[in-house]
Order: sequence, then C-alpha cells, then structure tokens
Amino acid sequence: MDIVVLAGGTSTERDVSLITGSRVAQALKRKGHRVILLDAFLGLNPEIAKEAFADPDADIFDGRIEGISEISQIAETVPDLDAVIKLRGSDPEVFFGPNVIEICRKADVVFIALHGQNGEDGKVQAAFDLYGIKYTGTGYLGSALAMDKTISRWMFKAAGVPIADGFSMKKFLRSDDAPSCGFPCVVKPNCGGSSVGVTIAHDMDEYKKALDTAFSYEDTVVIEEYIKGREFSIGVINGKALPIIEIAPKSGFYDYKNKYQAGATVETCPAEIPKDVTEKMQRYAEAAAKTLGLDAYSRSDFMMGDDGRIICLESNTLPGMTPTSLLPQEAAVIGIEYDDLCQKLVDVSLERR
Repeated sequence: MDIVVLAGGTSTERDVSLITGSRVAQALKRKGHRVILLDAFLGLNPEIAKEAFADPDADIFDGRIEGISEISQIAETVPDLDAVIKLRGSDPEVFFGPNVIEICRKADVVFIALHGQNGEDGKVQAAFDLYGIKYTGTGYLGSALAMDKTISRWMFKAAGVPIADGFSMKKFLRSDDAPSCGFPCVVKPNCGGSSVGVTIAHDMDEYKKALDTAFSYEDTVVIEEYIKGREFSIGVINGKALPIIEIAPKSGFYDYKNKYQAGATVETCPAEIPKDVTEKMQRYAEAAAKTLGLDAYSRSDFMMGDDGRIICLESNTLPGMTPTSLLPQEAAVIGIEYDDLCQKLVDVSLERR
C-alpha cells in the first residue's frame, strides 16, 4: 500500500509525535509498504510533493523529507511552538502545510501519528472525512469526546466506569476558593495530553499556581481529588483489552519528563495484580472505549488507590509509539512485535472504515 504517516503538527506533544511517526514509518516500510513521513504543519515543497507515490522505486522516506526534525530523543520540556510556526512563514491559522492534503489524497491510508491538539481532537479526522481520505484510529466524534476530559468524565460515569471526584472550571469563572474535592488535588488542562500542564496541589498557594499553569494552556481546566496509589494503562484494539501495564515513576508522578525519558519510570507488564482485579480493570477499559466510540484502538489510564479503589483517568485515541510508549509494550507481551502492531493498527482501522 501507499501510506502517509502524518506527524509533527503544532501541539505541545509535537516532539513525541515526530518520534512516533518516524518509528511507525520505518516499521511500515519494513512491512513492504511505500511510505511518506509528512509533517502535517510544515508540509512538502511542490517538487517533492509532485513525485509522491509516482515512482514505484522512489524512496520518499529516506533523504528527501522536509519539515521532519532530526529528533532522536524527546527533550525534557515541551517544544518551542513559536519557532516551529516561524519555520513555515505562512498563515499559522491554517493548520495543514503545503501539499499535505494533496499527498494524503494520493495514499491508500494515512497513519495519523499526531498527538494532542489538532491531531487527537477530531479536527484532522473531520477534514479527512470530508476529503474522503482513509485514516487510522478513531473517527472525529470519538476523538473529540475523548479529548475533552469534562465530557469523557460524564460519559464514563454514565457507563459505569469509575472516576475520581472532581469538577471543571472555566477561566472566565475562575474561583480561587478551596476545591470541593479537598487537598491534595490534581489540576490539569481539559484537553491536554502527555501530562503537560498537570500539577498536584497540596495547599491553597500551590492550588492557585496550579490554576495559573493549567489556564496558561487553555480556558477550561479539570480539578480532581488526588488518588494515592498505583498507576496502570490498558490498550484496547478492536474492542479487546491488552495486558495491563503498571507505571511507577522513580520520582514524582508520571509527568512529561517521566513519560519520555528512558529509565525514568519502571514499567511492568503484565502488571502484578490479582486476576480478578486485572479482569475488572480490563472490562473498564473496554467499556471506556465503547462508550466514547473508540472503535479501532485506544489506551486508557487508571489509578488504583491504596484502598483498592479503581478510577479511570482518561482515554487516549492515538497512543504514542515511541521507544518508551506503553501500547507497544503491552502488545509485545502477547506476541505482537512492533512492526506487526503497526500493521495491525492499519488493518483494524481500514476494517472500521
């Protein structure tokens, strides 16, 4: 097949996306596909775009890519998006870069390797639906629902998937009064990912600073009770849960740095928990995917408190595929190696479309 791997973009998870995209592109090439690795925001110049998929012997992936940074390791901090926007030099309000749509329309399928805003929120998926472009992952509606933590919390509760006590706050209605869920509490952007902008507040001073941080990313934040305990993640492919992976940061919580710096977190798969707890958590992950309409693949994150209470944190519609990402580790436990996993995600998505 002719496949475009769409990565980069303009979200705070841009660097993560570039690593995901690069690895997926290499894997799909090894599976025998013709692959173009494409930066969704920076695009390709007309000369290279004109050749896309035209020559059976052309190797677009090796040596002729524009816009994909040479990133071999994800930095400890989020990328400088203003610098990325200046690279293109054209209207930053237009998301798709030069020739992106044209190239994607030539492909048999687009593997969406974007993360965060303008990637997981349904906008790209909606545009592709209008253009008749086939793509991997969830459709625009499920993507939008999962990206919005306020809405997904409501839907989880209605479906019987347990959630933490908490509430949402709009920036124009900001209140610095003590949170109803008490201290400590977790403050996070409503639509963020990779734990960017997430803070654990233990008192009023920390709470106000946490609100400042979260509101610097967007105009809606979510405040939840802090659950002390163990953290887990569960991938779901085609409605079936994968083995559970436990995530134990060596210091602090599972923030941006601990997610992507090799050796910063101890990950155990399958998680060492009783069989009945494993099955219960897997059923919750499947229910979370079903209620949000995540019909191809997804990954849901959970906490299990020291008291044994299980709560769902969120669902991710485009799980990372970096060297430290969780979905590939879970798949490997049941014998699905990385290249085969990439192929499976393509196959499942095409079946759903």
